[in-house]
Amino acid sequence: MLPTSQLLKEASATQHREAESSSFVSDLMKGELSLADYTRYLANLAWVYEALEEQTLNGDAFPSSEALWDERLLRLSSIEADLRALGVKDWRNEYPASPAVQNYCSTLRRLDGRADYRLIAHHYTRYLGDLSGGQAISALVARHYGATPEQLTFCAFTDIENLVRYKENYRALLDGLDLTEDQRKELVVEVQQAFELNKELFSDLGQSVQV
Repeated sequence: MLPTSQLLKEASATQHREAESSSFVSDLMKGELSLADYTRYLANLAWVYEALEEQTLNGDAFPSSEALWDERLLRLSSIEADLRALGVKDWRNEYPASPAVQNYCSTLRRLDGRADYRLIAHHYTRYLGDLSGGQAISALVARHYGATPEQLTFCAFTDIENLVRYKENYRALLDGLDLTEDQRKELVVEVQQAFELNKELFSDLGQSVQV
């Protein structure tokens, strides 16, 4: 039987690749957009993380998942600080949630907090992505658009000493989850949906690129 971390990675590989290769992400990382477009991206994520972190801080943890809910991973306060540094005073009013973001948030809010093992799929998709690809995005936004460190704390994770070791430990925690085979199958479905939701978010962003 595949370890849970490997199962999730392999089962979502197609959706993950499609999300990463969306036109908005590709153009952003190639330097073909603007700091304003990155700001809009970050404001969209603020809505998502608000909904996600309401769930990750809510209720008793699913048995065997307790160590996953590390508050050092929480990103909303960093996103809000970055947005302020980017000149955004009130992200909720200045950047209303797009249809894709509304759908993403609704999907997260239908879950039952940390007691719901399906939440682990969204936790994995977002935070492990931030610990990995988020680092590359921050570096490229700084290079292409002149973003300052004060505008890029979202993926800094200054409280985590070694990101590589942390990610290895995170995957080990996933492998240690006490899940039935049916629960593992449901977790796969939820991870695939999480990447689809991210694809929809990027599609909305791409359709409204500021020129």
